[in-house]
Amino acid sequence: MTSWQETESVDLMLDDLETWAIVGLSGNPDRTAYEIAALLQKRGKRIVPIHPSAPTVLGEQGYATLSDVPFPLDVVDVFRKSDSAGKFADEAVAVGAKAVWFQLGVIDEAAFERTIASGVPMVMDTCPAIEWRRR
Repeated sequence: MTSWQETESVDLMLDDLETWAIVGLSGNPDRTAYEIAALLQKRGKRIVPIHPSAPTVLGEQGYATLSDVPFPLDVVDVFRKSDSAGKFADEAVAVGAKAVWFQLGVIDEAAFERTIASGVPMVMDTCPAIEWRRR
């Protein structure tokens, strides 16, 4: 099995990819997704909230689904429970995202294998904050 946190994939996403769709991002500052979105912005990334109610979060317009976003996405970062995360990896591939990131505790091995097999790098079960600290 391929490592879920290959250095090459982590580096690509953190260093080279700019537009991050955050699946599950709401306007609640007490949620981890909000904290990580703010960190991504601080690090110079553009965030795109993906949430059924399409809220504006941290100054960025939200969208109900990945397919509603009218511009290219680099990374789809998923803050959903493992049993519902796989469909977002599939949607990320379908909309042409360059990479997929499943947050700490979000694990779907079948989705990982599908995503990698489609040629899209994927990182799973870690967090950008953790990976930036490791550098």
